[in-house]
Amino acid sequence: MIIDAIILCLVAACLAVIIVRAYRFTPKEQPRVDDETIDFDKEKAAEALRELVRCKTVSYRDASLEDDAEFEKLISLLPTLFPHVHATCDFECLPDRGLLYRWRGKNQGAPAVLMAHYDVVPVNEELWDVPAFEAVIREGCIWGRGTLDTKVTFSSILFAADHLISEGFVPENDIFFAFSGGEEVNGRGAVNIVDLFEECGTTPAFVLDEGGAVVENVFPGVTAPCGLIGIAEKGMMDVKYTVHSQGGHASAPKPGAPIDRLASACNKILKKPFKVHLTEPAAQMFDTLGRHSSFLYRTIFANIKIFLPLLDLICRKNGGELNALMRTTVAFTQAKGSAASNVIPPEASLVSNIRLSPADDMEVVLDYLNKTIADDRVEVECLHGMNPSRISRTDCDGYEKVSSAVASTWKGCIVAPYLMVQCSDSRHWGRISDRVYRFSAMDLTAEERATIHGNNEKIRLDALARSNEFYIRLMKKC
Repeated sequence: MIIDAIILCLVAACLAVIIVRAYRFTPKEQPRVDDETIDFDKEKAAEALRELVRCKTVSYRDASLEDDAEFEKLISLLPTLFPHVHATCDFECLPDRGLLYRWRGKNQGAPAVLMAHYDVVPVNEELWDVPAFEAVIREGCIWGRGTLDTKVTFSSILFAADHLISEGFVPENDIFFAFSGGEEVNGRGAVNIVDLFEECGTTPAFVLDEGGAVVENVFPGVTAPCGLIGIAEKGMMDVKYTVHSQGGHASAPKPGAPIDRLASACNKILKKPFKVHLTEPAAQMFDTLGRHSSFLYRTIFANIKIFLPLLDLICRKNGGELNALMRTTVAFTQAKGSAASNVIPPEASLVSNIRLSPADDMEVVLDYLNKTIADDRVEVECLHGMNPSRISRTDCDGYEKVSSAVASTWKGCIVAPYLMVQCSDSRHWGRISDRVYRFSAMDLTAEERATIHGNNEKIRLDALARSNEFYIRLMKKC
């Protein structure tokens, strides 16, 4: 009886601590909000983006499929679309379609770097409701490939600078505009720009590239819009699994045929996902957004180390963005077998796309896959990949400037760090800076986000206006 009473008291004490923590888990102070009204020519900004969308700057891993004239056309338009930028800023074309502008400031402090890419992914126009490269305005939106990814930021950065220069504004320190024409195919344009900075010994005050956005209904129990700023991005690997055999006729199959072994390997990997990790970007996101959640979820996030196994179960069951935030994920995307339905293939293969948690690296992943499959007949090979990016600081002036510009442009949103599950050119800057941030200056619905790399990509005119406003606000802080 005494032992039971002690256990009961301990349980009650633990519950009390958990509940007290939840009650004390109140919202943190949000970034400073600037109430200045930003006025600019919204129609002119929209026309600039439309002109850029009309350039078919589609990049391919097979460069022979690219239309160099379309890339040259876009670059030739820039002096006309943004005349004040070209009259004021230094401009340099680097190898592999890197473009670099330098807007000289009053002082020689650490510069800001604003990034975007102007290449786009291919289009299946038969599945679009409007032509993909005519930049049609319909239903209050500009339709076209690149309107979201990322000609909108490319255009908004240059338009914001052009607007400010026309008003006589000069930044306190230099601002660089660093653009790549091959981001979608992991081109070296951005790498060449970082190389130049490294050779000159220039360390940026901060770097801002595509990434998070202002979104709703992305965090349990939070109803307010969230402005998510990526402070790191996951790594990426394409892994191939291959099994060889003597082949044979499908009428007399033997055990352990190539596709049988691959199916077993696939099943083992999916049934035994990578370990959950509470990495720094996820921890900071939970510590910020969790405080704005319902009491049930506040209880979980205020005591995250206690409830991590429960969160892991939720992630395993539901998958999706929360699961991707918490672990290395595996998605099987390609398969190859026999050329005929009645022939056992002499060789069969699967390919998976893996996104690496900051807690893992490529060597760890390959070792885990081999141990999980536990079949020497299955060859596991990394086709190509990259480790997770460096994790950036949030306790610095650079993050404060970006987060304040977000909070000032989308008033009422909750600004929070997060882990970007996609890859971007910004990862290259990690070798010279721990102040690299990822934010696509747009407010997007889930449906709009789904059109990125998909059909009927489009941006609302009001969202475009706020993108321009964001960059004007940010540049004024530099």
